Amino acid sequence: MKKLITIIGPTAIGKTALSIKLASHFNCEIISCDSRQFFKEMKIGTAVPSDEELASATHHFIQNKSIFENYTVGDFEKEAIAKLDSLFETNDYAILVGGSGLYVDAILKGFDYFPEIENSVREEVNQNYEAFGIEYLQQKLQELDPIYFDKISNENPQTLQNPQRMMRFVEVCIGTGKPYSSFLNQKKNIRNFTSIIIGLEADRQEMYDRINLRVDLMMEAGLLAEAQKLYPNKELNALQTVGYRELFSYFDGDFTLDFAIEEIKKNTRRFAKRQMTWFKRTENAKWFDYKTDFLKTIEYIDSFKC
Repeated sequence: MKKLITIIGPTAIGKTALSIKLASHFNCEIISCDSRQFFKEMKIGTAVPSDEELASATHHFIQNKSIFENYTVGDFEKEAIAKLDSLFETNDYAILVGGSGLYVDAILKGFDYFPEIENSVREEVNQNYEAFGIEYLQQKLQELDPIYFDKISNENPQTLQNPQRMMRFVEVCIGTGKPYSSFLNQKKNIRNFTSIIIGLEADRQEMYDRINLRVDLMMEAGLLAEAQKLYPNKELNALQTVGYRELFSYFDGDFTLDFAIEEIKKNTRRFAKRQMTWFKRTENAKWFDYKTDFLKTIEYIDSFKC
């Protein structure tokens, strides 16, 4: 059976560094499932691996799309599974790494099936959004699928501010006459690989210190200039991302630069907390402190040979 070594954990915990070490050890390639590192216009603010790191192992799905493309988790699942099938033809191992829990789940368990929605329904939902704003989508989802509305309110509240995803939820409810949540957790596709899931964690304060340092390093590396270049397209869904939103508010005159930087740190810490909440539910994950000796990780992976 082929083995997909999957590395999960919060932002700034060291997933990239571990993935490169493992790729070198097992002589295999890396699939990235960081949903913001897909976009070639967003490099510094998404902590894309350095040129040296990218040269150390073959990576896939890093800066391969544009922010102007409509790229969904379903699209990623199809492309990534096809790439894995190709890699497993010549290698027993591959590595999946990233902090986007939904994208990890799509690869490991498969993506939920949703019926096709009539274009007329999509147009109606889009027109109502343009006329009445995000509040229309929030109210409609709460009305049509209160269970799912409560779930994302408690577990992933920023989703309520994401027009693209909210329109999708509402159009499925209207187009099928059923709650969006009724299509979740269906029987998933059978995968032709074994998943070896490694979680990285740290003491909360240590994790927060790493995040604060990363933000400082991003600013030194030119995040402000990168955000300035992207500012004219700030309404795009891909740019509704921590690190860019706060600097857009600075350009709008709503924040001072120092306040924007502190907001990036604060919101990144909150994001890391939500990531851990999501990933801690992952079945069969083996959690390691991020400073654990690399050889112990290898021992754990090798134990799957029997």
